[in-house]
Amino acid sequence: MLMSRPFRALALLALLLPAAPALAQPAAQNLRIALREDPDILDPTLARTFVGRIVFAALCDKLFDIDERLGLVHQLATAHRWEDARTLTLTLRPGVVFHDGDPLDAEAVRHSLLRHLRLQGSFRRGEIAALTAVDVIDPLTVRLHLSEPSSPFMSQLTDRAGMIMSPRATEAAGREFGRNPVCAGPFRFVERVAQDRIVVERFPQYWDAARIHLNRITYLPIPDSNVRLANLRSGVIEVIQTIDPGDMPALRGDRRFALSVSDELGYQSIHFNVANGPRAATPLGRDARLRRAFDLAIDRAALDQVVYGGADTLTAQAVPPSSPFHIASIRPPGRDLAAARALVREAGVPTPIPVELMVPNNPELRQVGEVVQAMVREAGFDLRIRAVEFATSQQAALRGDFEVYLQGWSGRTDPDGNLWNFLHSTGPVNEGKYADPAVDAALEEARRVSGIEERRALYERVWRIAVERDRQRLYLWHRKNIAVHVARLRGMRAVPDGLIRVQDLRLE
Repeated sequence: MLMSRPFRALALLALLLPAAPALAQPAAQNLRIALREDPDILDPTLARTFVGRIVFAALCDKLFDIDERLGLVHQLATAHRWEDARTLTLTLRPGVVFHDGDPLDAEAVRHSLLRHLRLQGSFRRGEIAALTAVDVIDPLTVRLHLSEPSSPFMSQLTDRAGMIMSPRATEAAGREFGRNPVCAGPFRFVERVAQDRIVVERFPQYWDAARIHLNRITYLPIPDSNVRLANLRSGVIEVIQTIDPGDMPALRGDRRFALSVSDELGYQSIHFNVANGPRAATPLGRDARLRRAFDLAIDRAALDQVVYGGADTLTAQAVPPSSPFHIASIRPPGRDLAAARALVREAGVPTPIPVELMVPNNPELRQVGEVVQAMVREAGFDLRIRAVEFATSQQAALRGDFEVYLQGWSGRTDPDGNLWNFLHSTGPVNEGKYADPAVDAALEEARRVSGIEERRALYERVWRIAVERDRQRLYLWHRKNIAVHVARLRGMRAVPDGLIRVQDLRLE
């Protein structure tokens, strides 16, 4: 019999409590991390969730990483050189082995990059679409050929597109690779129980083993923030991947715990199904005036205050203020009910207008949906909330099984990573199937040029069409990455991508 989510969460707490004293022993170096959702598939090529990236940080090293200032850090690659604008040569780290014992060499890099590019359903294809060929020069040298200059290409190799997988394991498992991922990270996969736990253990042959002090990490999906905090305070877990801003004052006053805070690179947004199957045939899917009315009925400041205590940065664009590509002139619209009602009348659709909003099923986003529901009702919309388990909601959106979708994006260091996949007509997560030739052309040109001002102007062109005119996506705010952990955990770093890097973590 299936248990309700609150009951399951309490059951988890009860089951884990007896083990807490033993696991709390510093000598054990076993870490338990609470995630806000259950990750999707653990295959770097096919995965798309943010919480999955947190698990990948332990399992799968990348060619490059980033630091606290978004600077490039060599990881599996020790050096890189642009031979010309379309040819990139990488020198690989010697002595690296996969979790199955096979060596990580240039052929393995070639295999993984081509898998990212060619595997059906790959979410990496759009990120490295400029890649046309990979040459193995010698066992530790690989040369990448691009079809055209690509400003964001290097940044993509700092994330899942840069993760290298065992060729033997990927060939043997095919699309089932995510059930038992084999990479070259500091930890190797042990087990996964859906909606319950993911367990990884220290890989002794890791190339940077001196920086790995933990023996085992257990990732526990706990959607309810109150249950996550209860588990932390009772000693059942040591880290919460994210907390509500409203919980920060109480935790700051408790010396048992420490906070790790950074501004995120992504955003929270609402987007519309405009052309993906029968469910796009709705008043909002067909008429941009109604989407604009929906936007004008939302009070972003009040919404953020009610749900998150006003801690987030309100926005109307995909790029946060910390980015040099942020466009200062683009400001979030204020609530204007009179204008919203006028647009509804102009559209000539009888009110109340039925709308279904799909929301990932966690308490915070359900509350966001409820506040939006009350706000847009005043403009003539009858909004119904459909709460769906997070990974399931993503699959539903890809199928076109939605009208309006509330969704967050964790963000990338280069703005292309916040825009292309969602707004280009061929973007792999353009779930609403939005398409405009001028938007496509601007996004493509922004990949080819390198100047910040030139690229920023192109992204502003995208915004003017896709957001200001068409209202395909409503950007709401940029959130804070707020992780909390027991004070005896040392080595936590606040990197803007919000990932929990396991290097140097140690329980005292």
